[in-house]
Parts: sequence; C-alpha cells; structure tokens
Amino acid sequence: MKEIPEDIRELEKKISCLQKQEQSRRNQTAKSEYSGAAAIGFRITAELLSAVIVGGAVGFVIDRLIGSRPLFLSLFLLFGGAAGILNVYRLSKEEEKRIKNKE
Repeated sequence: MKEIPEDIRELEKKISCLQKQEQSRRNQTAKSEYSGAAAIGFRITAELLSAVIVGGAVGFVIDRLIGSRPLFLSLFLLFGGAAGILNVYRLSKEEEKRIKNKE
C-alpha cells in the first residue's frame, strides 16, 4: 500500500482548517431582527390564509354534495377564520416563550 505524499497531507490539513474557519463564521453570523420578523409575518399570513381556504373548500364541497345554498360555505369560512386566528394566537405564545428563553 502506497503512503500518502507529504504535500497531500498538508493540503488536507489546510482544507480542514479552512472548513473549520468557515463553519465558525457561519455560526457567528447572526440573523438580523428584521429577517426574523419577516419570517414570522409570512408564517402568520400562511396560517390565516390556509385555514380560511381549507374551511371554504370543505364548505363548498358539502354544499355541492347536498345541493344547498352556500350555507355551509359561509359557516366553514367562519370556522376557518376562527381556526386561523387560534393558530396565530398559538404562534404568538410560542414566539413569546422563545424570546423569554433567549434572554
């Protein structure tokens, strides 16, 4: 079995040293306060919209199956809105705990 030449060993050492430096730089780079707020804002928007859309879709399908007026559509849109608000409330409590634990 051939022995690894010395220059390749040195190159491997340099590469591993640079990888460690790059990893430490990535760990030190903090997210800005605004990027975290934007992420939370997008999540809140997604929670609200998805709940209302799913509620509306369920109500629409029930109305089509039964052949009724948009009674169930209206009812399930309200349920979807309530579920979305509940999800946002849970998210805000979760974020509040995370911020308290961080301090």
